[in-house]
Amino acid sequence: MQNEKKNLSERFLDFGARIIKLVIKLNKTSVGRHIGKQLMRSSTSAGANYEEACGAESRADFIHKMQVVLKEMRETLYWLKLIEKSPLVSVENLISLLNECEELIRIVAKSVITAKERAK
Repeated sequence: MQNEKKNLSERFLDFGARIIKLVIKLNKTSVGRHIGKQLMRSSTSAGANYEEACGAESRADFIHKMQVVLKEMRETLYWLKLIEKSPLVSVENLISLLNECEELIRIVAKSVITAKERAK
C-alpha cells in the first residue's frame, strides 16, 4: 500500500509539473493569464490535498480530504477542456494531460467510494 501511495503522490507531482509547463506556454493575453491561474490553482491544490489525505487523522478526515482532491481535479479537467476548445495551445499539448487528469479522477473517486464503504 505504501508503494501505491508513493506512486500516486509522484503522479500528482508530475501532473502539477506538467501543468506548470502548459501554463508557461499559454498565450500571454488576459484570457490566457486568467485560465492559467485557475488551472495552476486547482491542479497544484489537488496534489497538496492528496498529501494531506495521506496524513489524515481519521477515516472521516481522509474521506473529506480526498473529496477535496476530487473537486480540484474535476475543476482542473474543466479548465483543460476549455483550453482544448479554445485556440490557446495546440491540442497535441493537451491529450496526455487530459488522459492523466481523467485517470487520476477515476482513481480518487474509487478511493473515496472504497473509504466510505469501509466506514459503514
